[in-house]
Amino acid sequence: MITVDSACLGFSHGGATLPVLHDISFAVAECDSCAVIGPSGCGKTSLLFLLAGLLRPDRGVVEVVGQEQSGMILQNYGLFPWKTVAENVGLGLVLRGAARKTVAATVERLLGEMGLSGFGGHFPGQLSGGMQQRVAMARALAVEPRILFMDEPLSSLDALTRERLQNLIAEVWLGKRITMVLVTHSIEEAVFLGRRIVVLGGRPGRVLRLVDNPEAGGSDYRDSDVFFHRCVLLRQILKGEGDGPET
Repeated sequence: MITVDSACLGFSHGGATLPVLHDISFAVAECDSCAVIGPSGCGKTSLLFLLAGLLRPDRGVVEVVGQEQSGMILQNYGLFPWKTVAENVGLGLVLRGAARKTVAATVERLLGEMGLSGFGGHFPGQLSGGMQQRVAMARALAVEPRILFMDEPLSSLDALTRERLQNLIAEVWLGKRITMVLVTHSIEEAVFLGRRIVVLGGRPGRVLRLVDNPEAGGSDYRDSDVFFHRCVLLRQILKGEGDGPET
């Protein structure tokens, strides 16, 4: 579903081109998940924007089947503070011209699925960070995307809330059989949610390693030895110590 082949990206600055990504190649199968991890400034968000079609590569190929049927959740959730929870969730459907009854029914169903029943009339500023994240997820799911792109959506949450919402993301991905791409700074999050992990590093960003992680999303995966050892592997790669074969 997603194929990236030797993609390069640069931004113009002061009459020169600042390279951001260099020679990026990887693939993600349909209904699979991919986590992109790396240090700040290595181009993770720029790569996500390439996949979402918001940016175009300078060289190379980025092919995403179903890109026009995608949803995105940003780091700050992207909620409109002057709109109610229900209005935020239904916004994508309204922009697509869906009937009012369809919008209302979809919003009610998704608020129930996200544990937000009764909060449709609230405004985002009246909700906790975890609840705002669930509103953002409901809004993305309202348009029934084939692909869900997420840019560090859980970064501002406390550890327990973050873990609960990681479980929710896994349930949504597996239950709705969508393709998911997640950008994160968290090693544990990448290992729990990404069946394929793209480890970026350097400036411009390049692929340090592609790590296959087929156990991702399992309810008891965090408690397994495999999870622990894969977290150790990622930490070694990011520290420049993981020079073994692709795993």
